[in-house]
Amino acid sequence: MSTENKDSRILIVDDEEKNLRLMSAIFTNYGFKHVETAKNGIEALEKTRKFNPDLIFLDIMMPDMNGYEACKIIRENSATQHIPVVMVTALADRESRIKGLEVGANDFISKPVDGTELMIRARNLLKVKEFEDFLKKHNELLDSEVKERTSQLRLALQELSKSNEKIKESYVDTIHRLTKVAEYKDEDTASHIKRAGYYSFVLARHLGLSEDKVDSILYAAPMHDIGKVGMPSEILLKQAKLNPEEFALMKTHTIIGGRILHDSISDIIKMAEVIALSHHERWDGLGYPKGLKGEDIPLEGRLYNIVDQYDALRSKRPYKLPFDHEKAFKIITEGDGRTMPEHFDPMILKAFKECAIEIEKIFDTYTD
Repeated sequence: MSTENKDSRILIVDDEEKNLRLMSAIFTNYGFKHVETAKNGIEALEKTRKFNPDLIFLDIMMPDMNGYEACKIIRENSATQHIPVVMVTALADRESRIKGLEVGANDFISKPVDGTELMIRARNLLKVKEFEDFLKKHNELLDSEVKERTSQLRLALQELSKSNEKIKESYVDTIHRLTKVAEYKDEDTASHIKRAGYYSFVLARHLGLSEDKVDSILYAAPMHDIGKVGMPSEILLKQAKLNPEEFALMKTHTIIGGRILHDSISDIIKMAEVIALSHHERWDGLGYPKGLKGEDIPLEGRLYNIVDQYDALRSKRPYKLPFDHEKAFKIITEGDGRTMPEHFDPMILKAFKECAIEIEKIFDTYTD
């Protein structure tokens, strides 16, 4: 017998004192240090709860509560269901043993008890119990370690998320600052840049674009006019209508913007390139720089085109005073000869009408 087995706790349950003394003496002679006894099923349950035995020898025929009832209760209790139970009985019939197995007995030993047989059965069941305890403890340690690692991973992901958010904020701030370079001499520049993103965000969300697309267009739209960095100040700030030569030069800001933003690895910059190149294209094919028509125009360009027109109508320019929301909305949805509903994708025009209140709030909120 190993030292570990000799330190195991044994509970012997029998209503006959001579049987308790005999079995206790056998275990003591084999070096077991922790042996307890009980005289009936009720006392056995109480001792099981307090003593926490590693192995129970349980007589079947006892007053108050027999061995079957006690074994059944032991098995139903999650705190004790793992303890091996050996039924000790003078009953040798098949039905008694089947009933014992049904209530959860692990093994049987017949009266009168043979010392050698008793120790062999005890040794085998204690080894099984020892192995089960090892597995249970191992699983608990694994579970604890998994929880600890999960907690550490969660904290790491939170820190990474915070770090990524800071990087993103810095990235977006850099975009806005670079975009201001292109429109530095315009009035209301910072607010116009913010409005460009929020207008586009509202329309993209209303149109049911993917979360990634909606998020990207919020940051990409402000770069729509970055090509104006290549325009002479006298054209950008001219108080009168541009002549044909000046307007032809102004139209090249779309091409310049596309070149500036071209060949980026960033999804946001890639979308900004599309918007810069296509936000002056028109649904009827009479826009610029390529004269694209209908769905040949990228969706992002079609989307930003309508809110760009709205913002231009609402804003003060060197050559015009600002219009209120009602007039700007009427021009876009009904036309004024220069701006007409057929210039816009009908689906996006419908979305614009449905989002008009939100779009008006954006202009009012981000106006210097």
